[in-house]
Amino acid sequence: MDRCELCGRTGVETTIHHLLPKEKGGTFGATATLCIPCHKQIHALYTNEELAIRLSTIEDLRQDEKLMSFVKWIRKQPSGKLMRIRKSNERKQKGR
Repeated sequence: MDRCELCGRTGVETTIHHLLPKEKGGTFGATATLCIPCHKQIHALYTNEELAIRLSTIEDLRQDEKLMSFVKWIRKQPSGKLMRIRKSNERKQKGR
């Protein structure tokens, strides 16, 4: 168990998030350690292209308006709780 670099929760299962998506050349680039819900939420809200263009640092992610409300909410959730994350309607329309 680890600490999420986005929401700051500790004792959570984490995954590695490539700050520059692998398909955009980030295979060997900087990464962030994120809890599963935060990682899923990022990919539910944004395409890899959007992430590459304007959300390629942990600070950019922290400052993003859509993610800020999720992070504020997730910080209050128990570390063992896994929740269902759905792709936003806006993201669905943009495709993968």
